[in-house]
Amino acid sequence: MKRRTFLYTGIAALGASGCSRSKFKRYRGPEVPQIVVNKGTRDMYLYHYNRVLQEYEVELGFTAEGHKQFEGDGKTPEGDYIIDRRNPNSSFHLSLGVSYPNEEDRAFAAAMGKEPGGDIFIHGQPNWASRRADMGPDWTAGCIAVENREMERVYAMVRNGTPIRINA
Repeated sequence: MKRRTFLYTGIAALGASGCSRSKFKRYRGPEVPQIVVNKGTRDMYLYHYNRVLQEYEVELGFTAEGHKQFEGDGKTPEGDYIIDRRNPNSSFHLSLGVSYPNEEDRAFAAAMGKEPGGDIFIHGQPNWASRRADMGPDWTAGCIAVENREMERVYAMVRNGTPIRINA
């Protein structure tokens, strides 16, 4: 997986805090008021209004096609959510929580007599993986994964309350 391009030239304000390599970066560039993930093309875009700031290649749930409906289905949700929490001590380097399930997701699962699942995040690679190549494509339980250095950028740029649209 690789970051495809810097699409906005004013983003050079991203830097490390302190002298040693830290996973916590500072960001002083344009705000990111929206994230868009396109599951079909495995792309995630960080937007500053109508301008793409960053584009990332992503990996998804192990059963990526279709909307997440139930706990354990391995699907990544589709729809409109928000970034609702941050985990600096994640088992996946760093992570940003996605507000799945919403009321509609809960109601659908309940009507089927099942749990909707939860704990959906944008995150880095697992801390315990010795070699990322062993995991293969679309290895998460329904989350959106990027490389660790990319996650450091995303974590610095995105604030709680940021809308995220996840398309099929």
